[in-house]
Amino acid sequence: MRILRELGELGSVTAVAEALLVTPSAISQQLRLLQRSIPVPLTERDGRRLVLTDAGQALAGAAVEVETALARARHTVEEFVARPDGDVSVAAFHSAGAAFFPLLLRALAGPGHPVLALADEDVAQDDFPRLTREYDLVLAHRLDHAPTWPDTVTVTTLLREPLDVAMPVDHPLAAKRRVTPRDVADEPWITVHDGFPVMATIDAIAAAAGRRLHLAHRINEFAVVAEVVAAGGGLALMPRWTMRRHPALTLRPLSGVQARRHIDALYRPERTARTAFRTVLRELRQAARTIQEGEETRPKGARGTARPAT
Repeated sequence: MRILRELGELGSVTAVAEALLVTPSAISQQLRLLQRSIPVPLTERDGRRLVLTDAGQALAGAAVEVETALARARHTVEEFVARPDGDVSVAAFHSAGAAFFPLLLRALAGPGHPVLALADEDVAQDDFPRLTREYDLVLAHRLDHAPTWPDTVTVTTLLREPLDVAMPVDHPLAAKRRVTPRDVADEPWITVHDGFPVMATIDAIAAAAGRRLHLAHRINEFAVVAEVVAAGGGLALMPRWTMRRHPALTLRPLSGVQARRHIDALYRPERTARTAFRTVLRELRQAARTIQEGEETRPKGARGTARPAT
């Protein structure tokens, strides 16, 4: 339709091709395609010139309205993409939400910042990528040696967080600086439900110790797990940085087993076009640095107690 409009003004296929920086044959092809969808002739010969018929002139006039509407739509999209205070939705599993959401809210408080919509999503590892249909950003976790996320999502790793063994402060193993799979194999355990990332590390501890662990309790929420450990219900794996500290617990690193999880931001690549989205992702990276540096700068004597989430 734009070609038709230009033809009405310029009067020749060659002139239209020069104006639109394409070949004359491409112009002729597009005119033929357009003509097939219209039941009356749009052009006619006037000597050596190709001119518009009355129907062609009517359609060219409509083309002006179409181009105006398209320009308005493009402008609307550009404004949406460029808005620094646009809406951005973020979902996270529980312990990531507890650690990241307060930092994110404080960093983006006030006018001129993205408007956050936060949600908790406690799902099995394979279900995290699907959540990117509903949310702009999804904070997901997977173990170091687990399969990577599918190519359908873009991934920004925020933290590579060690998983330590949590125990009551008066537990005999609390006297050790580190514990081994054999040290903990005969203890009752509190762990997550099947399908959740931490379970693979429990299986690795059992394999390294050469015997099956007694899984006394199945609880996904680490804050609840912390209370059960403190009450003497057993040992548990706890993330080192993203949990609030519990005064009745001690965390000890685990030797002989790869015990670390990735906390990743998952999102669809087209989301990055928006200014507000990029701002939130940048603040998530800064929050991750704050979480890790806050732990690493804590005096060594203060690291013995745990921080209670999934």
